Amino acid sequence: MLRRAGSWLRPLVAILLTAFVFWRAEPSDVVEATRRADLRWIGMAILLVVGDRALMAYRWLVLLAPIPRIDRPPLGAVIRIFFTSTFAGTFLPASVGGDAVRAYALARLRVAPGVAVASVLLDRLLGVLSIVMVGIVGLLLAGSGDLWSTKAIGLSLLVAAAACAGGAMVVFSARVSRLAQAIAVRLPFARLRAIAGDLVAATRAYSSFHGELANVLAGSIAVQILRVIQAYCLGRALGIDASPAVYFAFIPLILLVMLLPVTINGLGTSQVAFVWFFGGIGVPQAEAFALSVLFVALGVVGNLPGGFLYAFSPRSSPV
Repeated sequence: MLRRAGSWLRPLVAILLTAFVFWRAEPSDVVEATRRADLRWIGMAILLVVGDRALMAYRWLVLLAPIPRIDRPPLGAVIRIFFTSTFAGTFLPASVGGDAVRAYALARLRVAPGVAVASVLLDRLLGVLSIVMVGIVGLLLAGSGDLWSTKAIGLSLLVAAAACAGGAMVVFSARVSRLAQAIAVRLPFARLRAIAGDLVAATRAYSSFHGELANVLAGSIAVQILRVIQAYCLGRALGIDASPAVYFAFIPLILLVMLLPVTINGLGTSQVAFVWFFGGIGVPQAEAFALSVLFVALGVVGNLPGGFLYAFSPRSSPV
């Protein structure tokens, strides 16, 4: 019943939030702001999406390092899984659904379930860590003292940083790893205990791959920088007069909001976040709402290659 409720509740929340913000922003003004958009800036943002998707695929490939080369799935199959899972994530809660599809598909290629989940989990944790790092630097560059004092911003950064620290402790602390293993063996159902135990062991295995983890973190930071620049291009397309420093301060925080698994693909939550942040510096609600829609749409465009791969994949493909 919980799964059934979630299947209709998340789309409903997305629609209601989006409709409410759209109504508050004056629909006619939003349409006019979108109509005046400069397509050259939008085209530049689309080109940047190609770069961030390539980096995202590369960092996951690096995170397969603990799997012996002889046991790794073919490169083409792994690339297909990455892009088709990002496409599936378009219709699932935030990025969590896409991550689940990716881990499941990788496990179907004879990779241990714990190892498959660990690669996706580390990818997600390092991605969140990069958002926090870029967000903090952005706030410092923008000199947004008032934002630092906002409880919601402080709490979101604290929670995200705590999640990353917890993951790092499982990787690098033998004591925390043993504690996680002790918790895993007390879980109900033998299958769940086995997967949880394998996950802890697979996560701990990354402690020997410092260079690879640093490589992935650097790639993740580059992805966040590209996303900020994409938003800046979209803002310029809409005629929003805000400095790049403002985007570096706001976009990482908005991305954290979009990660909340309460709607589909961050729809609704992103609209609220864009209007709230950019409205605070005097950007009209219509332009801020239009920017939020273009930003979400840009992510969908970046996921389209996965849709083509899925449509033309053989039936035996794991995704």
